[in-house]
Amino acid sequence: MNQPEISYQYYTEKYRPQYHFTPEVNWMNDPNGMVFYEGEYHLFYQYHPNGTTWGPMHWGHAVSKDLVHWEHLPIGLEPDENGMIFSGSAVVDRNDTSGFFNGQSGLVAIFTHADTYPNSERPRQRQSIAYSHDQGRSWKKYEGNPVLSDEEITDFRDPKVFWHKETNRWIMVIAAGQSVRFYTSSNLIDWEFASEFGEEHGSHQGVWECPDLFELSIDGDHRKKKWVLFLSIGDDPSFEEGSRTQYFIGDFDGKTFTNLNSPDKTLWVDRGRDNYAGVSWSDLPVDDHRRIYLGWMSNWRYANVTPTKEWRSSMTIPRSLSLASTNVGLRLRQSPVKELESIRQESIILKKKVIKENENLLKELKSNTFEIIAEFEVGNIDEFGIKVCQSENEETTIGYNVETKKMFIDRKMSGDVNFHKSFAGKHEAELEPKGNKIKFHLFVDCSSVEVFGNDGELVMTDLIFPDSSSNKLTLYSIGGEVNLNSLEFYMLKSTWEYSR
Repeated sequence: MNQPEISYQYYTEKYRPQYHFTPEVNWMNDPNGMVFYEGEYHLFYQYHPNGTTWGPMHWGHAVSKDLVHWEHLPIGLEPDENGMIFSGSAVVDRNDTSGFFNGQSGLVAIFTHADTYPNSERPRQRQSIAYSHDQGRSWKKYEGNPVLSDEEITDFRDPKVFWHKETNRWIMVIAAGQSVRFYTSSNLIDWEFASEFGEEHGSHQGVWECPDLFELSIDGDHRKKKWVLFLSIGDDPSFEEGSRTQYFIGDFDGKTFTNLNSPDKTLWVDRGRDNYAGVSWSDLPVDDHRRIYLGWMSNWRYANVTPTKEWRSSMTIPRSLSLASTNVGLRLRQSPVKELESIRQESIILKKKVIKENENLLKELKSNTFEIIAEFEVGNIDEFGIKVCQSENEETTIGYNVETKKMFIDRKMSGDVNFHKSFAGKHEAELEPKGNKIKFHLFVDCSSVEVFGNDGELVMTDLIFPDSSSNKLTLYSIGGEVNLNSLEFYMLKSTWEYSR
């Protein structure tokens, strides 16, 4: 790979996030090959090295020791005679089941080769593997590629592979049009069909993509677990939301996934517009009981035209997943990984304050890279919340409507909203108060807002594109006063070095 030409504005360009992962230059989409090995978190991603819109897909590559600070590495996988390199996963082959590592451990990547059938324009998607002897720095593609194909299925991609200790087999879950298929293997090379899931289950408002399957603890008890299946659905113009991600909760016996909820029940990972194709890291240390994932922070509805110049797209912050018992059943919970606390700088702590109409307790603050944790008492008023990235002409509102019991992000005046007719808008979802309280945990980073409502019961992720001078903050209430029990504000420092 040729090193990208980097300007003197390295990582300080307009709209450039300061603590989210972005490529140095050019186009990025789905996270791929997320695996922990030898003290490093590997993040591969769909990458076009020659342009800022979607193009011939490669696997870009970066590593981190703390999920916060990332080191860019050369491209991991490049297109070849079998096609482009679409999404997939990576695993640690600890016991050398593949035979690639002379009895030692190593990394194996499982990905989709994408081209067309000979003498045809019909897309062809087949599964292939590659392996690395040097902690992912270089890769050798298996000479017998592809290892799995099915001529009857056109959309057959994004393999997520993991080791299932109960059956002593590798499991592959793969998107197959409007369903997912499960395959098993003893060696990562020879795959046997096990079952299929998805017909008449959940949402089918677009092609199914980027599956992930894992166990999560229930209510923090590691002895009680259920399986969770993530499925992203592509953009269909007839539906307002564009691309987004759903999840299912159930049981998995090594061959078959059984949905715990009724087939017509649809559960969403994120109720904003800009969290897609999220998958989780495999092979975390045995003493780390977390399941950590991140998503591509964009939406296929407008991803190719967002108003950045040198690069395009970012990832969400890494999030820890769990399951919680609720009065409507088990539901997903998300929380920012604790490692993000390492970039906190100046702080302001408020306790037991009253927010009055037309009075702003944060009027002295100016920032567009920060974290806020705020707890409000729900009183007899209309609405309350926080306005961020604010100036005379721009603002993004994170609020709560007391009557409808809905949390929302309103980005209609958030800055540049005219690059696509679907971008400007207000996104909302129900959130019941807990003990008559609403808690916002908010991350803002130059061109994004991520809100965790009531400790991750509801999560919303939205891109915004304000001018850098729009850096004011306002606590507000409408229809009366609201009690602010507590607020923590933290400036967040950049995780990128500005020189090469």
